[in-house]
Parts: sequence; C-alpha cells; structure tokens
Amino acid sequence: MAGRQTLTDDELAALKKRSDELFSGDGDAAFGDTLFETLLTDTKKFVSTDGLTGDYNQFWLVARDWDNRTSLIVDPPDGRLPPLTPQGQAKQAAAEAARKRLAAGPEDRSLSERCISFGVPRLGAGYNSYYQFVQTPQYVAIYQETIHDARIIPLDARPHVEQNIRQWHGDSRGRWEGNTLVVDTTNYSPKSSLRGAAENLHVVERFTRVDSDTIRYEITVEDPTTWTKPWTVMIPLRRSNDRIYEYACHEGNTGLVGILSGARADEKAAEEATKKQKSEN
Repeated sequence: MAGRQTLTDDELAALKKRSDELFSGDGDAAFGDTLFETLLTDTKKFVSTDGLTGDYNQFWLVARDWDNRTSLIVDPPDGRLPPLTPQGQAKQAAAEAARKRLAAGPEDRSLSERCISFGVPRLGAGYNSYYQFVQTPQYVAIYQETIHDARIIPLDARPHVEQNIRQWHGDSRGRWEGNTLVVDTTNYSPKSSLRGAAENLHVVERFTRVDSDTIRYEITVEDPTTWTKPWTVMIPLRRSNDRIYEYACHEGNTGLVGILSGARADEKAAEEATKKQKSEN
C-alpha cells in the first residue's frame, strides 16, 4: 500500500478486524498487497485470481506484522516507487508482454518458478520466509530459507570483483558502522531481476538491532537506468524460534512441468480451433 504514510489506530484496528473476518479460515491465500487491496473493498469472500487451477490456502502464509504504516517504502516520503525512466518503462512493457505469451521453455518462466532464486534482497514474504544469520569476525552469512539461498559476505574491506563477473545475487561486501551491519551489493547478472532492474542495480542493506527480538532492515535500491532516483524500504525482522527446513525446490518442481505441458496443450487447442474454423469457411 502506498500514498498516505500512516493509519490512525482506529483505522488499523478496523483493518485487522476485517482481516480476521476474511482470512482467519481455510480460504485462498492473499499474498502481498492483495490482502490490503481486498480489505479496502466490500468483498464478502476472497477468491484468488488463480482459482481455476487451485491455490495456496491461508495455512501457507506467515503471520502478518501489523503497524500503522501504509507502505514499506520510507523514501520517497510519499511511500511510492519513483517514476520509471523511459528505459525502465520499455523493460516493464516487454516483461508484461512476455508474461502473456505461452512459455516455449523453462527460460521463459521466472527465476523462482525455475527454483533458481527468489532474488536478493527479497522484499516480499509468503511462506518459508525466514533468514538465518551466522557471524564470524571475517564474514557474515545470510541464509534464506526459500530455495536455500546463501550469501557469504566478507567484512575485510576487500574491493568488489571485476565488473565482468556477474552473479545472480550480485557481489556483496560488508562493513560495520557502529552497531549497524552495512552490506553493499553490485555486479548483478543481466538475468537477475529486482522489479525490473538487473545489471545496473546497486543495493545497500543496513541491519540494525533495535532490541533483543527485532532487527531494523533497511534496503536502498538504485538503478539510474530503471528509476529516476533511488528508493528505500524498511522491513522489521522479528526473532523466531521456528525451525528452518530444507526447501527442496528442484527435486519436486512438478509445477514447471505442468506449466510447460499446459502451454503445449493450449497451443494444440488453438491450432485445432484454427483448422476447424478454416474447414467451416
């Protein structure tokens, strides 16, 4: 949600009450902003847009962290993403057109569907969304449960790798500024994607422990070829005693097989419909 940056306590209480009424059962899961967009309507029952093929139910979602903010974005102050550059608009239009086409092969589907990565940093949460931090004097490792992504970040002031070396998660270097861990990441692969940004992406993450159970996680994103100015989000990370489990995505990725076989079936159906139309004419 974006726009007005804060809700009153009464508005927040009303949203939470309505959320309990709509989403406390075993109905379809509402990911991301879909939850809030639904709460602001007079919908009596939420039905996923993917209802034809089945969907996740509420069991899969992590607990919501309710506060008075209406946006994760803290800069710009209006809580909205900066305008796209002309190049960014063209990339977004091309991506939308690609999503509407039937996938010819795995490369036409997203990195997450292919079990490669949910991206770094991951701004959204849904299920298996935990992070684990392991720290030594020379390194910090950040392990992400989804697709078991692991980042090993040196803290010894070494420079970034050469510009011709590109990686899915970029090249990260860490340093301490007082009690804040700052992680600077460049050298993303052209095939990576953070809301459309890739090889020109520069990300600065700041991890600050504010109490025994909370880390203030700030992420500043910059790509002058995609947005007209940088933007920053803040996500509070809460301590959990839950276990982290293996995310065996590749081993059980039957969904991708179904997507591609479904695309071939749709192509065959369209071909047969065209032949029938021609024969009737």
